[in-house]
Amino acid sequence: MNKKRLLFLFLAFTLVLGTFAGCGGGADNGGEGEAPAEVKIGINYELSGEVATYGQASKDGILMAFDEINAAGGINGMQIVPVVLDNKSDPAEATSLATKLITQEGVIACLGPATSGNFMATIPVAMQNGVPVISASATADNGVTTDAAGNVNEYVFRLCFNDSFQGVTMASFALNNLNAKNAVIIQDKSSDYAEGLAKNFTETFVAAGGTIVAHEGYVSKDKDFNSILTSIKGKDFDVIFLPGYYQEAGLVIKQARGLGIDAPILGADGFDSPVLLELAGAEALNDVYFSNHYSSLDEDPLVKEFIAAFVEKYNAEPNAFHALGYDLGKYIADAVERAGSVEPEAVKDALASTKGFVGVTGSFDMGADHNPIKAAVVIGLVNGEQASSIKVEPK
Repeated sequence: MNKKRLLFLFLAFTLVLGTFAGCGGGADNGGEGEAPAEVKIGINYELSGEVATYGQASKDGILMAFDEINAAGGINGMQIVPVVLDNKSDPAEATSLATKLITQEGVIACLGPATSGNFMATIPVAMQNGVPVISASATADNGVTTDAAGNVNEYVFRLCFNDSFQGVTMASFALNNLNAKNAVIIQDKSSDYAEGLAKNFTETFVAAGGTIVAHEGYVSKDKDFNSILTSIKGKDFDVIFLPGYYQEAGLVIKQARGLGIDAPILGADGFDSPVLLELAGAEALNDVYFSNHYSSLDEDPLVKEFIAAFVEKYNAEPNAFHALGYDLGKYIADAVERAGSVEPEAVKDALASTKGFVGVTGSFDMGADHNPIKAAVVIGLVNGEQASSIKVEPK
């Protein structure tokens, strides 16, 4: 083959390559250097099953935030496309959906699940694929943002305080606000969440001179608590600490009041569900206090604006999980905007470097351990309605 023919073939091949290169790119992407038109974010929540009230509320809050952001022009001009999946309140399903969202749907981050156990089930998927996962409400002390050796899980974040802070907060409230000296603990023995709360309540209460006069337990889905309550009724105690979720807590409170036990009952954010009122009844929900991330009684203008907008959109009053979901939607959008990129690695770095984020559940800096530094509130109920709130700052 002579040199002229070789030169001709080379030029022809180069022309063909140039033609194909000019035809590349998907529908959402412009030319080289242009930002995509949309950004996909996964929503992996408990939309059915045992703790669906948490997942549904979180999802509604997130979608409200996304709707507001999209209506205002999106993130750096990109519209948010939420990919919403139901993990059915099951850890194995949560893992499977995280894999699907990251490896098949191509999301840049996954939001949720709501509960600690379900969220922790998604962490290996995030770490293996280098894509951030964020929960607004996974409060477990161990295994969330750090591994068993205490190393920070690089791609894992949360927007809530942990169980240690809640347990300490409620013990301090019992001692200082209720002048309690003796306490009974009735906890969900099947839950890491309740275990952490009970441990930290006990340590704080006893260290300050208090006494735990009884420590009883039940398991998830129990319905009859009369034997436990009968066994403690004759003891001398000032408060009951009830770490667990609303499904059982509502029944414990109702049955306790029915047996004439009128001592204050304390809990944590697991109480925050309208189902608590349905199960316990308004009359039983007096002298009941629980730690939470947000109170509708807050006079902050940002909180009032959020409540008004939520009521207009959903025709219902928001609870803490709605508020946490809303903040989570704003938080991920803020990180993507600051990253100036939809690459998960850049988004992860922006999440970690967050300073001065202002949300309806409080303002915070993201700590080095990927836990936010923020306050809690203790809410008091009267006839099942929020009647008081006390803000507790982290020490």
